[in-house]
Amino acid sequence: TMLISFRTGRLGKLCNSQKKATGAWGKKRATILGRRLDDLRAATTLEEMRFLPGDCHEYRYRKDHTFTLDLDGGFRLFFRPIHDPVPTLADGTSLDWTKVTAIVVTEVEDRHE
Repeated sequence: TMLISFRTGRLGKLCNSQKKATGAWGKKRATILGRRLDDLRAATTLEEMRFLPGDCHEYRYRKDHTFTLDLDGGFRLFFRPIHDPVPTLADGTSLDWTKVTAIVVTEVEDRHE
């Protein structure tokens, strides 16, 4: 299973409590967020997220291997691998999704690309 940590304790409490998430973001978004986190927890590697709902992809406006998962209404769940060094493919820059087994959730925000 994927190891998931959170950038702040407050973010972790919001994301891990349906009641707190509903208070912060509303019932629909909190429900979708819970599903996305359940999918991440169940995944053995990040590669498995390619085939699940949420359009998991690298956020093109940042070059630090930040990923997003769609929630609703433009809101996204942002996270990064926490491996040191980050596993890359033979080109040395592209992330090797098959080796990512630990992430840090950095934010839940409204960002339109």
